[in-house]
Amino acid sequence: MKKRLEFFVLVTIATVVTSYSQCAMCRAVLESEEGASQAKGINNGITYLMVIPYILVAFIGYMVYRNRK
Repeated sequence: MKKRLEFFVLVTIATVVTSYSQCAMCRAVLESEEGASQAKGINNGITYLMVIPYILVAFIGYMVYRNRK
Protein backbone atom coordinates (compact mmCIF):
# COMPACT_ATOMS: atom_id res chain seq x y z
CA MET A 1 0.00 0.00 0.00
CA LYS A 2 2.77 2.42 0.91
CA LYS A 3 4.66 1.79 -2.35
CA ARG A 4 1.53 2.46 -4.37
CA LEU A 5 0.97 5.73 -2.53
CA GLU A 6 4.58 6.80 -3.07
CA PHE A 7 4.30 5.96 -6.77
CA PHE A 8 1.05 7.92 -7.08
CA VAL A 9 2.58 10.98 -5.39
CA LEU A 10 5.66 10.80 -7.61
CA VAL A 11 3.60 10.54 -10.80
CA THR A 12 1.32 13.37 -9.69
CA ILE A 13 4.23 15.70 -8.96
CA ALA A 14 5.93 14.84 -12.25
CA THR A 15 2.72 15.49 -14.16
CA VAL A 16 2.01 18.83 -12.50
CA VAL A 17 5.54 20.08 -13.15
CA THR A 18 5.37 19.35 -16.88
CA SER A 19 1.75 20.28 -17.56
CA TYR A 20 0.56 23.39 -19.34
CA SER A 21 -2.50 24.96 -17.75
CA GLN A 22 -3.60 27.44 -20.36
CA CYS A 23 -6.60 26.93 -22.55
CA ALA A 24 -6.14 27.23 -26.30
CA MET A 25 -7.49 30.81 -26.46
CA CYS A 26 -5.30 32.09 -23.62
CA ARG A 27 -2.24 30.47 -25.15
CA ALA A 28 -2.94 31.95 -28.60
CA VAL A 29 -3.31 35.48 -27.20
CA LEU A 30 -0.25 35.28 -24.96
CA GLU A 31 2.02 33.67 -27.58
CA SER A 32 1.20 36.38 -30.12
CA GLU A 33 2.82 38.98 -27.85
CA GLU A 34 6.56 39.62 -27.68
CA GLY A 35 8.37 37.75 -24.92
CA ALA A 36 7.17 34.70 -23.06
CA SER A 37 7.45 36.05 -19.51
CA GLN A 38 3.80 37.04 -19.30
CA ALA A 39 2.69 33.65 -20.65
CA LYS A 40 4.86 31.85 -18.09
CA GLY A 41 3.42 33.99 -15.29
CA ILE A 42 -0.16 33.26 -16.35
CA ASN A 43 0.63 29.54 -16.65
CA ASN A 44 2.20 29.42 -13.18
CA GLY A 45 -0.76 31.28 -11.69
CA ILE A 46 -3.28 28.90 -13.23
CA THR A 47 -1.30 25.90 -12.00
CA TYR A 48 -1.10 27.38 -8.50
CA LEU A 49 -4.86 27.97 -8.39
CA MET A 50 -5.52 24.47 -9.71
CA VAL A 51 -3.30 22.61 -7.22
CA ILE A 52 -4.65 24.11 -3.97
CA PRO A 53 -8.11 22.42 -4.09
CA TYR A 54 -6.49 19.04 -4.79
CA ILE A 55 -4.19 19.43 -1.81
CA LEU A 56 -7.13 20.32 0.43
CA VAL A 57 -9.20 17.35 -0.76
CA ALA A 58 -6.23 15.01 -0.28
CA PHE A 59 -5.67 16.33 3.23
CA ILE A 60 -9.33 15.91 4.18
CA GLY A 61 -9.34 12.41 2.68
CA TYR A 62 -6.25 11.51 4.67
CA MET A 63 -7.79 12.81 7.89
CA VAL A 64 -10.96 10.77 7.30
CA TYR A 65 -8.88 7.68 6.50
CA ARG A 66 -6.75 8.14 9.62
CA ASN A 67 -9.80 8.64 11.88
CA ARG A 68 -11.57 5.53 10.54
CA LYS A 69 -8.55 3.28 10.87
